[in-house]
Amino acid sequence: MLIAQKFFMTRLPIKRIGHVFSVLYLLVFLGASPTLAQEKTIIALGDSLTAGYGLASGLGFVPRLEAALRARGHKVKIINAGVSGDTSAGGLSRLDWTLAGAPTAQAVIVELGANDALRGLNPRLTQQNLAAIITRLQAKGLAVLLAGMQAPPNLGQDYHQRFTPIYPRLAAQYGVEFYPFFLKGVAAQPHLNLADGIHPNAQGIEIIVSNILPTLERLLKEINIK
Repeated sequence: MLIAQKFFMTRLPIKRIGHVFSVLYLLVFLGASPTLAQEKTIIALGDSLTAGYGLASGLGFVPRLEAALRARGHKVKIINAGVSGDTSAGGLSRLDWTLAGAPTAQAVIVELGANDALRGLNPRLTQQNLAAIITRLQAKGLAVLLAGMQAPPNLGQDYHQRFTPIYPRLAAQYGVEFYPFFLKGVAAQPHLNLADGIHPNAQGIEIIVSNILPTLERLLKEINIK
């Protein structure tokens, strides 16, 4: 260190010595700060299930998922792009400005379609909208995790058979990460949902987060490879 100091003192003008050491300090700081270099940004594009409907701040899907990933050592930021009541068509219509608001994002979780089913919309249109979303995301080089949905039983077996398979079909067609049923282990469980019987309570959110974590970690590996 004394040799290095002597070199700088004898070879560089006094005014430049401070600048050189500032640059060296900055380089060392950046190299020792993995958060600055490695943090990943993921957009969660969805409806009320993503938005955290009926839950206190910090207890919804997005903040709890981010906390769970960070607890497992992943440096990740998840942006809540959930809009209550949104359909697949609504998600598609706001996709461009959602992406514009998060220019550093590397991946998107797509959780849409539940409201399509609740309204009995044509599954063919839902599939078209989701396909358009995935296509646009992939064209921008973004990794995708598609969260599947199931039609409510009151719509009948015919609707269920037309609606539910669109998710695995799209996942296979576009080669995206796939979580088959977003509400696995929570749907139709009164103690895990709010009084409306549709939206998960805080306990239900924890189950959803725990179930989807392995799929999210595969998505993060995909991001890191790129």
